[in-house]
Amino acid sequence: MAQESVTFWREPILADLEVLKATYITHAFSRHTHEGYAMGVIESGIEAFAYRGSTYQAAAGTLVLIHPGEVHTGHAATQEGWQYRMIYPSTRLMQQATLELGLPTSHLPFFPEAVITDRLIVQQFRDFHRALEQQAISLERESRFLELAANLIQRHGEWRSPLPRLHRDRQVADQVKTYLHDNYADNVSLDDLSQRVNVPPLKLLRLCRQAWGLPPHRYLVQLRVHQAKRLIAAGMPLAAIAPEVGFADQSHLTRHFKRFVGVTPGQYRTGC
Repeated sequence: MAQESVTFWREPILADLEVLKATYITHAFSRHTHEGYAMGVIESGIEAFAYRGSTYQAAAGTLVLIHPGEVHTGHAATQEGWQYRMIYPSTRLMQQATLELGLPTSHLPFFPEAVITDRLIVQQFRDFHRALEQQAISLERESRFLELAANLIQRHGEWRSPLPRLHRDRQVADQVKTYLHDNYADNVSLDDLSQRVNVPPLKLLRLCRQAWGLPPHRYLVQLRVHQAKRLIAAGMPLAAIAPEVGFADQSHLTRHFKRFVGVTPGQYRTGC
């Protein structure tokens, strides 16, 4: 692997499924989350990442799987970097597979293994990803995804009980999250958040980090990046997006966008 390269696109027939094929050597992902699942097969090299309180290394021939909303990182574990194929299926797509299996759709399937060694699943993933890459007919792409998701759920998924009743600290964190979602483009201060929920600033920082795995400022940057993705997909000019979502300028947007998404805003626009 001589140099970094990234190919990104979306699949309209699969609810705008985001697809990535990349080689990373020096690039490192910031701590971030995904709205849906993140899963992919390592083709060569080794990826290291922090996830759910542990550090993992995924070698060639393994499948990496991250659950929605879980904070994680990503970086090369060797000087040669790593090459992988990724998809980011929405929770709705995964729920469709659970419905086909006759399983309850009130809860999302949970995958306790962050790094899965399963030849069948890895091969099915590769076949599906290559079908996407080669623009196979819609029927094949849809069929391969459903088969992959169903087998993944049956072989490696489990069902967890509903979350317990939220205690006060989590309720406060959710109030802060709602406020940030409603005011993500504003210059929000820690004092503003503290006064809004009537919690001292230091305590607020700690309970948000405990609830989200991220401090409020990092969550806000990630939220702005997510909003930028939606505006790019909607066709808004890149130059207009940075101020619209709260970044100082386009270079500021590009720097954070690449750290969270793995591609530049321009590459994301091309893929859309």
